[in-house]
Amino acid sequence: MAVQAAEKDGTELQTSADEELLSDPLGNPGLISPDKEGLSRLLTVPFCGRIRGGMRPGKKIIVMGIVDLEPDSFDVSLTCGRDVDKQENPDVALKLAARFSDRQFLSCARISGKWTNEDVSTAYFPFIPDQPFRMEIHCEHQRFRIFVDGHQLFDFYHKVKSLSSIDTVRIQGDLQITKLG
Repeated sequence: MAVQAAEKDGTELQTSADEELLSDPLGNPGLISPDKEGLSRLLTVPFCGRIRGGMRPGKKIIVMGIVDLEPDSFDVSLTCGRDVDKQENPDVALKLAARFSDRQFLSCARISGKWTNEDVSTAYFPFIPDQPFRMEIHCEHQRFRIFVDGHQLFDFYHKVKSLSSIDTVRIQGDLQITKLG
């Protein structure tokens, strides 16, 4: 069964595990949530899910989670291609990395096998061990806008020109995912 979560514009995010739609009682696609029967295994970290139709201006990805009690780091990446582990150097349109040892929230991309410089997003580090957070990645024509807990932290200008090729979200590290949409 494939689990799908509605995004702001009505498109869906789909895990690669199964094919059945997650719907509310009215049949509308909903957020993936571990409190729904049988879905907690689908939100385990590391997580890899498909972005239906790829990214485009107006789409947003929402990651809600809880940071582990003694975290080192976690990453949220938007990549080109579902078989990232099988590709030698897949393009990574956006990698967001929370590093707790130096309290930095970094962004970078990998294009044609080469990583861009890591940009430190802001002097403000929004993540607290053992606390929940809500991260939003808004796709616009020329950039991604990154929000955490409602605060806009920074913009990341597109390195991948074909936004529709950005079709996978990957999450790994010291966190629990509570909802994804």
